[in-house]
Amino acid sequence: MKHVKALILKFVMSAVVLGIVFTGIYNYDFSDSILIGLVLTVAAYALGDLLVYRNAADDSDYKKRNIVATISDLILSFLVIWIMGASFFGNTITVIQASVVSAIVIAVGEWFFHKYLDKHVLKTDNYKHTDATYNK
Repeated sequence: MKHVKALILKFVMSAVVLGIVFTGIYNYDFSDSILIGLVLTVAAYALGDLLVYRNAADDSDYKKRNIVATISDLILSFLVIWIMGASFFGNTITVIQASVVSAIVIAVGEWFFHKYLDKHVLKTDNYKHTDATYNK
């Protein structure tokens, strides 16, 4: 159940960002933005959160794990959004711009999502005293 909650939270974050950027700013279809968000959620959770974030460093080095995972989420988000956006809307400069903006905003959200993941899903709190931003 804890993974389902995390997936829903991640999907809502991605869908809101993609809805605002792709649909609100660049006038692409909302249903396509939702589909991209769904695929991105599954791929980023499996690869970025469960694989990279868990294995980037040991539990005691939270900042390093978060930095590595956030950068990998940025790259993965851009690639998924750009490839799917290009297949739906054509590979235009606006799709690339929307992909870059969306990936950056999602990566900022991922920084905070990783804190949620640690506290509520992975329950690795043995280092929370070493990071002043962990409890915020």
